[in-house]
Amino acid sequence: MSLLRDRIIARIKSEGPMSVAEYMGLCLLDPAHGYYPTRDPLGSDGDFITAPEISQMFGELLGIWTIQTWRDIGMPGGVNLVELGPGRGIMMADMLRAARLAPDFLDNVSVYLIEASAALQAVQGKTLADSPVPVSWVDSLEDIPVGPTIIVGNEYLDCLPVRQFIQTDRFAQDKGWHERMVTYEKETDTLAFAVAAEPVSDLAAQAMPSARTEARNEDLLEVCPAAHQILDAVKARFEFSPGRALFIDYGPEVTEFGDTLQALKRHEKVGVFSDPGNTDLTARVDFAALGEFARSIDLAATTPVQQSEFLSKLGIEMRAATLAKASPDSKLKIARQLDRLTSDEQMGTLFKAICFQSDGLDVPMGFRTMLPSQET
Repeated sequence: MSLLRDRIIARIKSEGPMSVAEYMGLCLLDPAHGYYPTRDPLGSDGDFITAPEISQMFGELLGIWTIQTWRDIGMPGGVNLVELGPGRGIMMADMLRAARLAPDFLDNVSVYLIEASAALQAVQGKTLADSPVPVSWVDSLEDIPVGPTIIVGNEYLDCLPVRQFIQTDRFAQDKGWHERMVTYEKETDTLAFAVAAEPVSDLAAQAMPSARTEARNEDLLEVCPAAHQILDAVKARFEFSPGRALFIDYGPEVTEFGDTLQALKRHEKVGVFSDPGNTDLTARVDFAALGEFARSIDLAATTPVQQSEFLSKLGIEMRAATLAKASPDSKLKIARQLDRLTSDEQMGTLFKAICFQSDGLDVPMGFRTMLPSQET
């Protein structure tokens, strides 16, 4: 059993049941025994593989998107390029390689990486050792200099802690929601879920997406306060300087009820309490809820699009053809990579892209429409 499990049990015994978000936060980010601060979880030898690990095309296209965004915001000098959760640095390396097509962009950009894992920071440093632009590591968006900012996050939001709520009496409406907690069962020596006796506060209920009013008894709804905090920080930054924030992740376009919390270990699903601190915990991203929250703080947001559509509009088929022509022996491999990133059976429809931006900008490349403002 993990040392973190013992600490979690001791804490529950001392303070009572903890929220699912608190449990996730400890498992993923505890400095001594958490998942991200203590290991490199990526690649075939890790617990999961992300799009940049699958193909260079993914990062290259995001590099093109970044150049276009820089042009859309007026080609300012001193622009911050920020990546949240940059993995091994592969996506940023691919982005910067594509950005060599625009030397004027590289002359004006500095890269900032926000990474919780010391192990991954070391890998990122090696990957980006020959970067054509300055690279720095910071703890949060607030640590980045004021100025024009372009933010990207691939498979970042899904690892943020979520709170889970269960509707116990739909006729009581918001008063029927109770928080799902993590508790310890002494008889079986196991961690387990429980439901808080008291209903949630009015503030917690109001932070849930509007779809909560459609819930039936025993429906479960997930809310990600950390994502709201990120959008608050994005809004504050874009109040004074132009920019965009692009997120690509897996989840539905509309709010869905149900428990999506899962644990992964060596590419296999395991129990969420099976090995705290040694398994990756994720939950699906509620893109509708992100858009709702953005509207509530007057942050301009696109409607989400499927990853297949987003990458196609950025030219992934053309890029695949170019790579295959340059390396005929890799033609089948490139075709498999393209299929994995864009097909309905792989990542194409499950993964979505959404963009938040400063006021006055047109619809970003790769997207169709903007969400209506609150006044509309």
